[in-house]
Amino acid sequence: MLLRSARSDDLAALLALAERAGAGLASLPASEDSLARRLQVVEQSFRGLVDRAEADYMFVLEGAGGELIGCSAMLAAAGLREPWYSFRMGLTVTACRELDIYRQHPTLFLVNDLTGSTALCSFYLEHAWRRSLLGRQLSKARLLFLAEHPADFAERVIVEMRGVSDAEGNSPFWDSLGQHFFRMDFARADHLTGIGQKSFIAEMMPRFPLYSCFLSEAAREAIGRVHPESEAALAMHHEEGMQYQGYIDIFDGGATLEAPAGQIRAVRDSRQLLLATGTPGETAQDYLIYNRNRLDCRMIAARAREAAGTLVVSEQDAARLGLRSASLVRAVPLAPPGEGQAIDPYLQG
Repeated sequence: MLLRSARSDDLAALLALAERAGAGLASLPASEDSLARRLQVVEQSFRGLVDRAEADYMFVLEGAGGELIGCSAMLAAAGLREPWYSFRMGLTVTACRELDIYRQHPTLFLVNDLTGSTALCSFYLEHAWRRSLLGRQLSKARLLFLAEHPADFAERVIVEMRGVSDAEGNSPFWDSLGQHFFRMDFARADHLTGIGQKSFIAEMMPRFPLYSCFLSEAAREAIGRVHPESEAALAMHHEEGMQYQGYIDIFDGGATLEAPAGQIRAVRDSRQLLLATGTPGETAQDYLIYNRNRLDCRMIAARAREAAGTLVVSEQDAARLGLRSASLVRAVPLAPPGEGQAIDPYLQG
């Protein structure tokens, strides 16, 4: 399968993906107008014609017949044009020696601390492909683009994981907190932020600390957790070195993971190698491979073998990259050493 840069003529296929993704994926709203505008920005971003504050890099995964079966994206610097809100977990301690009372109260602070970070977003893979290696390819390959063009991105990378919700899309965190201030259901609020209408957050959400003890038990248990369907994605981000540092999504309470860009495994360990065509052989392993092109950005996951500064791949895989032997590629093993072929991630923020 081929991962490539998204284009404006992908609009209809991306809209269909967004409709199937449903609530919980705010960064891929099922809005034709919003997606059309976004794809225009995406095309300009790959051409290097927009500022980092506006840059949006979206990738699409093509099936064998050229149909789109998934997408993923990166915002180069989130929050430099529209506010990027998070809750930061804090702690307030109260004590009274005379009454022998000591209490610790977890608190929520509405903050913009993650402003300017590069945000991984808009990750979705069709259900039929969720038990293959494609999830890893779709999520991790975009990090090779970051590694190849570090000046276009921030020093910190974040990803907002999908929080806990039920089969009907109801979020216990939202039901216990957000709905009291916004008077709308979770899906509606999530959709509005996805299409860029975020001013209502600043206008309606209280700025003072919120004591989590006033939330329902289900809401408290949801803080910093991820949706069951995102647990594999959580494990995948952990193996890349991304960690939860106390920031959560303001709507569903899902964990936000973060790491310095240079410490993410796929960025840190990726290398430029000369492409060689041939038979990878029995010692081959799964690699992510990027053709290093901005406009004709192509990335694949393929069996390959390193040999004397070259990366040996099949002629078919070289053709998928649009390259010939002796071309420079950027590559990294699909998983860290010692990691098995885990169940793939397939749905995250």
